Amino acid sequence: MSTEKQISMSLAKPESTGLSLTQKVALGLGLAGLFILMLAGFNTYFPNKGLFLTLSLVCIATGTIIFSNALYLNKSKGIKNDGVWFKSISSRGTLGWITGVFLTGFYIILYFYPEYLGLGISGNSNSGLIALFDPLSKLLNGNPASQWFVYGTLYTLAILIFGYKFILKYRHNRYQQLRTISVMFFQLGFAFLIPEFMSRLNQSTEYNLPYYDLKSMWPLNYYLFDSWSVNGLLSSGNLGLAMLIFGILSIFVISPILTYKYGKRWYCSWVCGCGGLAETVGDPFRQLSSKKQSAWKIERWLIHTVLVFSVIMTIAVIYSYLDKNPSNYWLSSKAFLMGSGLLLTLLFSVVILFKRHELGKDARYGAIDYFIIILSLFILYVTGTSEQIFLIKPSSLRSAYGFYIGSIFSGVIGTGFYPILGNRVWCRFGCPMAAVLGFQQRLFSKFRITTNGGQCISCGNCSTYCEMGIDVRAYAQKGENIVRSSCVGCGICSAVCPRGVLKLENSSMKGRINANEILLGNDVNLIDLLTKK
Repeated sequence: MSTEKQISMSLAKPESTGLSLTQKVALGLGLAGLFILMLAGFNTYFPNKGLFLTLSLVCIATGTIIFSNALYLNKSKGIKNDGVWFKSISSRGTLGWITGVFLTGFYIILYFYPEYLGLGISGNSNSGLIALFDPLSKLLNGNPASQWFVYGTLYTLAILIFGYKFILKYRHNRYQQLRTISVMFFQLGFAFLIPEFMSRLNQSTEYNLPYYDLKSMWPLNYYLFDSWSVNGLLSSGNLGLAMLIFGILSIFVISPILTYKYGKRWYCSWVCGCGGLAETVGDPFRQLSSKKQSAWKIERWLIHTVLVFSVIMTIAVIYSYLDKNPSNYWLSSKAFLMGSGLLLTLLFSVVILFKRHELGKDARYGAIDYFIIILSLFILYVTGTSEQIFLIKPSSLRSAYGFYIGSIFSGVIGTGFYPILGNRVWCRFGCPMAAVLGFQQRLFSKFRITTNGGQCISCGNCSTYCEMGIDVRAYAQKGENIVRSSCVGCGICSAVCPRGVLKLENSSMKGRINANEILLGNDVNLIDLLTKK
């Protein structure tokens, strides 16, 4: 019996590819940096925390960069199937489950048990992992580190170094390079450095600025309209007032205009930190996103339920402090409720009147959402007080949203489940900001992905790598434009297409939705069809 090695001729390369010497050295360097963080987590004493923190972060960054160079620069440009479904970590294998459990455990400790990371409680000094970050925190904001500073630092570092890896992988596609540089810039500047500088400003008596990511908008930034946030901004002079006005304009002016011109991709794929982490760190897991119709149905119900919860919670919280302190604000609580109801009614009426032919069954779902919100506003108008809303305290309603949505869903599940459910679990099933932008994109945007059905060879790359669970191939086979509210415009489907079938476009609204069903010759007058187009 022959013992010769059988060489596979498969284009998919099912045999595992070993690591080169350079990759092994790079991996060891990165693990050494993680080992320092792990030692700090076990409360190991470091005589010079600044030095060891720098050494740890530099080792992690350098190791990732060297590994990425060795992985991609020795290959020709372009996307290849390098056995992604045969790697344990990227195909729900043992390593993938271990990674998922580790990430989920880390998020649970971060959100609910930060004392195990070394956070000083009741005036005590930090210890462990959080104490290791004290020198950097004091340098940027003048205060000892918190668990959120540690998380923000590691989050930003991950987007930067894995963003570099992403740029190398997709170096054949300029669009991917530009949008990755964009999310790296916004994460470093707007989500990390500027909030730290704002915190330093608060050490003076002139400012009481709330600490938050400047690029986050409501409803993703659900605490923008909390009383402590509004009061802090209003008490911080012209800078605070400008930030509050910018936050409101972002919701009602800036976001709708940009979404009309470019779709939701301007935010979800170019600015958002959640999307930035999903695209960079989560890139190896994008193929795990379910393409089943059942998943799509769950997605539509779940994400819009979160949005309705967010709207009701925000209105209820604003109502509570307007009703409690009527003399502090120019707007009364009852007038606010009536204005909110009229605005929602106007929006709903415009959609039904002008866009009903584009909605189909979604119109009924939208009507249910609208009915729930208006009914809630009516109940609030009749029975609500500053102390009790919907028979519960406003603070309890706000806490429930922050706990179940802000912490459990977006944090623990949204990121911890990357290796299990794909890299856009939060963006696809839970993010209320994605729901709002998706609504605008579906009905009031110039953005679409055009397809050239005559060139499609049905390879399935586009559907496989769609992180939002869209069956792109089904659209491409028919030559039908892709106009989906869930599409974040990442453009990966276009980047991995070997035939150039897919193209991201911003054009006129006319002919944007062009459902192409399979037609028989006797079913349609082809001359009339061409004339209409």
